[in-house]
Amino acid sequence: MNTFLAEELNLQISSTKQLRSTIVNLSHSHRVLSFAEMVSSQNENSLLSSEGDSQRTQYPYVTGTSVIGIKYKDGILMAADMGGSYGSTIRYKSVERLKQVGKHSLIGASGEISDFQEILKYLDELILHDNMWDDGNSLGPKEVHNYLTRVMYNRRNKFDPLWNSLILGGVKNGKKYLGSVSMIGVHFEDDHVATGFGNHLARPILREEWREDLTFEEGVKLLEKCMRNLLYRDRSAVNKLQIAKITEEGLTISQPYSLKTFWNFAAFQNPTVGAEGSW
Repeated sequence: MNTFLAEELNLQISSTKQLRSTIVNLSHSHRVLSFAEMVSSQNENSLLSSEGDSQRTQYPYVTGTSVIGIKYKDGILMAADMGGSYGSTIRYKSVERLKQVGKHSLIGASGEISDFQEILKYLDELILHDNMWDDGNSLGPKEVHNYLTRVMYNRRNKFDPLWNSLILGGVKNGKKYLGSVSMIGVHFEDDHVATGFGNHLARPILREEWREDLTFEEGVKLLEKCMRNLLYRDRSAVNKLQIAKITEEGLTISQPYSLKTFWNFAAFQNPTVGAEGSW
């Protein structure tokens, strides 16, 4: 009987030792696994952060050139060509840069096309949120323009700008509105505005020939004159444009069309003649 009890006791002691050894091994392996997971997690976080740092637009790639907007007797007219330049190469020739915003507004953009698409997403969310109130009211062009100034200035302060210059125009309750905002949030309202080279080549024409009582036909003719001047002098311009009209009745964006041009001016035949160091 004593021998039997001694064997039983030795068996229990042996089992206890094996259990302790198993617990220690499991604990040790658990600590090693946790350390490995921690290293893997750190590497993964480092990789994600490096990818996140490069997500912003550090330099514009595909860009659009000038947009011109004017007030006329019944509303707002806006013109832009359809070129998309990859560096100095006009890579795309069917880029639409005039878009409707809500019921009362029209936007045109020059600069980085992908950033303009991001801005359109912001505006879609803004209009959707406004419509969800279902209170019989809707955002007008002045409210949308103010929103865009805050967006552009906010991104500028984060050193992550949206590389666009925007024109926002519209009509609400019989009041015409036309404003501009740059990529760093500089904004103003005027009777005629332009972005890009249009500020230098189209605004002088508008200052001379714009009138408050312009008819639709006269406004279109004036915009075409400005766009033709830009086509002659801006390497990124293409002879394929759209003109948009927004009034109290609604918005219309024309089908793309080309302007009649004349390239046989004497200055175009040999532009460097008489220039010092020229051939």
